[in-house]
Amino acid sequence: MAKVMGLIGGAVAVAVLFVAGMRLHQHQQAAESADALVQNPGSLVKFHSPSTGPSDAEVTIVEFMDPSCKACRAFYPVVKSVLDDNPDTVRLVLRYTAFHPGSDTVVKMLEATKAQSLYWQSLDAVFKSQPLWAVHGNPQVEMVWAFLQPIGVDTEKARTDMQSPTIAAVLVQDMADVVALKVDKTPSFFVNGKPLLEISEQGLRDLVAQEVKASYR
Repeated sequence: MAKVMGLIGGAVAVAVLFVAGMRLHQHQQAAESADALVQNPGSLVKFHSPSTGPSDAEVTIVEFMDPSCKACRAFYPVVKSVLDDNPDTVRLVLRYTAFHPGSDTVVKMLEATKAQSLYWQSLDAVFKSQPLWAVHGNPQVEMVWAFLQPIGVDTEKARTDMQSPTIAAVLVQDMADVVALKVDKTPSFFVNGKPLLEISEQGLRDLVAQEVKASYR
């Protein structure tokens, strides 16, 4: 019995150390991101960045996302819910973090739908269909067009528009800012410039609530 209790105690100690190590790592990452933002204040939001919510909102969520990222897909309805809960006080800005193979192409597809005023509908379609086309190691990005057609996207026009040097420059700029801000995972969030330490639904809601309270006294 004593041996069993000792093994259990050892396992618990390892688990506690693991959690403590993870939290320390998260704090270190947040500190690095905060320092990087101080050094590169213009790297968080660019004029070309897709945004939704009131333009004069005093609370801004900046999300660095990859359209191929499973966690980004899982967080998407959470972010939409946060916006729905704060319709007059919070806006969302998206930045592209094309880490996965094929994601750069999907980013260009999404950017091309802006000219047809179908960007957010297209993003919905991309995330909903992600399990079908974003096969890691063998992405089938051409399949995305089939999911954009039903929402009204003129895919032939979008295929042409996505080759624009302007769209290519958007992706280059976003990836440069990813490096400048030391963003190394997706999704990554900043709320009013503060990096989200705990990447969880409650963590995001708590940070947004904190900033709304501070900004709208």
